[in-house]
Amino acid sequence: MSKPVPAVSGPLDPRALAGQSEDALRATIAERDKVIAALNAELAATNQGVVALYAELDDRAEQLGQATELKSKFLSYMSHEFRLPLSSIISITRLLLQRLDGPLTPEQERQVAFIRGSANELSTMVNDLLDLAKIEAGRITISPAWFEMVDLFSALRGIFKPILVSDKVSLIFEEPEGLSRIYTDHSKLAQILRNFISNALKFTTQGEVRVSARQADGNDGRAVAIFAVKDTGIGIAAEHQHALFHDFVQIDTPIQKRLRGTGLGLSLSKRLAEVLHGSVDVQSDLGAGSTFFLTIPVQLPE
Repeated sequence: MSKPVPAVSGPLDPRALAGQSEDALRATIAERDKVIAALNAELAATNQGVVALYAELDDRAEQLGQATELKSKFLSYMSHEFRLPLSSIISITRLLLQRLDGPLTPEQERQVAFIRGSANELSTMVNDLLDLAKIEAGRITISPAWFEMVDLFSALRGIFKPILVSDKVSLIFEEPEGLSRIYTDHSKLAQILRNFISNALKFTTQGEVRVSARQADGNDGRAVAIFAVKDTGIGIAAEHQHALFHDFVQIDTPIQKRLRGTGLGLSLSKRLAEVLHGSVDVQSDLGAGSTFFLTIPVQLPE
């Protein structure tokens, strides 16, 4: 630690020095020279410290960048390696459930269905990890195009139709309000909405999941599309809502423990929304259902 520098009261006043002897004047000037030299030394030491700090920050930033790159490469590599065996497992279970090699007992059918469900969940997690790795590495590609909202909702309805095995829950797609066409990446928009709808169906034991879309004016005056997925499920307590869109976050509730997930779906949805120049949000009351929102530009900027 540097020593304290003597205080400098101000510039030398010729009138104050006029009555001093030559020796006293030399002593005063010498004292001021010492103070100036000490200040210069202190300033030089401070500058060296700042330079060293910037060098350390640059080094840490480079190390962090390398670590992020390695993590992204690892996730990408492992995701690709997992995909082939998972696809094989899912295909084999599908063949078994179709009874192409002979009949199954009820217990065998239940076990094969369990294997298929677990493989599908793991496949979803692998795909989410791969997408997150691409986003973090800045390698995700955007392919915007104009498409009809009716076609998007129709495709989503077809995807979830086989999943709605219970007549206690209805999946409803409302007619878009003032929004017929949109210019964005169709697959990424559909992926976000699939995550929202999957979560809503998972935590809604009875009632409905309602999907809607409307056009509104954004903060910058440009038109935005606001998508909402509203359910009548268990809801989310206010203290848990802030962490919903973080990686690997799962809410500690009895139904959450029974219906395990990856904790990546909502985090990935948030990242994809940002890629589409949009944002996500949630409104919920515990025991009264939840509504997840996605807001993106009607026309993605070039």
